[in-house]
Amino acid sequence: MKLLHSGKVRDVYLDGPEDGGDLILVASDRISIYDVVLPTAIQDKGAVLTRLSVWWFERLADIVAHHVISATDVPAEFAGRAVRCRRLEMLPVECIARGYLAGLGLEEYEKQGTVSGVALPPGLVEGSKLLEPIFTPTTKAPVGEHDEFMTFDDVVAAVGADTAARLRELTLAVYTRGAETAARNGILVADTKLEFGRDPATGEIVLADEVLTPDSSRFWPADSWEPGRPQFSFDKQFVREWSRTLDWDRTPPGPEIPADVVAATRARYVEAYERITGEEW
Repeated sequence: MKLLHSGKVRDVYLDGPEDGGDLILVASDRISIYDVVLPTAIQDKGAVLTRLSVWWFERLADIVAHHVISATDVPAEFAGRAVRCRRLEMLPVECIARGYLAGLGLEEYEKQGTVSGVALPPGLVEGSKLLEPIFTPTTKAPVGEHDEFMTFDDVVAAVGADTAARLRELTLAVYTRGAETAARNGILVADTKLEFGRDPATGEIVLADEVLTPDSSRFWPADSWEPGRPQFSFDKQFVREWSRTLDWDRTPPGPEIPADVVAATRARYVEAYERITGEEW
């Protein structure tokens, strides 16, 4: 196999000939915050991300096609944390849906009352539920650089009006299905980030990368949700909050993560998987 790309969390290999091989998408145990990969791994994280993504892909297939060919036909050394998938022409937009106000969306709202050009009502606070989910895309920055908010017009300029409209439609549909499913198990999906590509043979827009995982989403326990304060999160928000106690400017190199923070983060990833799927890890 040939290594094609090493991202913040995933490595992409080509398995087969250049003009016809499949991709092997491998989720590592690396963790990134503020677009910086930290030097400490979170045990089992890659396996959680892979297994949960496959679970979601199966339950979203009636909304949008996905890129997974097989979750088992992968090289033995990657078993449990890799998928074999079809090659796509990836679209240059991070597609984000928000149902609650948090993170960089909250920061953007506090500055100018909008997120990605979407005007929001005054008086919202951290954790506020939005009247309806909104599409708040960003750019795709290289490793070590920061994604920037895009307006819908920016997306139109990047990919065309029809594709932009379809990306917004699919992003909100996936978020809505995911939020409804997770809510039945006591978890609020505050926001989620999706990636899409185009099948070069058919032109079809396909859901790729990962979907509704603790890396790509904010998961909050519904029974303790309270606007106006930080929420308990089943995701890497715990690591972000720990990093804020440090004298670190959010640029590489990132700080080493203490063992107790690693253990607590792993426990949150596993609990997110178990609560959403109903399956024991």
